Amino acid sequence: MKTLYTAEATATGGGRDGRTRSSDGVLDLDLAVPEEMGGQGGATNPEQLFAAGYSACFHSALQLVARKSKVDITGSSVTAEVGIGPNDAGGYGLSVELVVEIPDVPREQAQQLADSADQVCPYSNAVRGNVDISVRVA
Repeated sequence: MKTLYTAEATATGGGRDGRTRSSDGVLDLDLAVPEEMGGQGGATNPEQLFAAGYSACFHSALQLVARKSKVDITGSSVTAEVGIGPNDAGGYGLSVELVVEIPDVPREQAQQLADSADQVCPYSNAVRGNVDISVRVA
């Protein structure tokens, strides 16, 4: 693979209860363990950051496949719901549900576009086989 761009971020402090900052300083956030996992909450967490990145990336992939198929997806959106929980190996795993909304496109065609985007999206390609993923058209 020829790398076109490399993102860099550094976590400091208490990991999930610390801080993360991108090398260019554009991203600079406090982190907190969610209350649902026994933490204080009140700041973002790695799963929210992953959901934000995945939804944006998948939406770009959806726009690409729609453009190639000459389908207008104006007003579309992608929501990534990222879950975390214990796995069978004694560690933790992730699950992802991608909820795709494409107004004014028949459901079957929208699902075909979403399935095609799943094959194009770098996040989907990176986690396929390692993370439980479902792609659903709302």
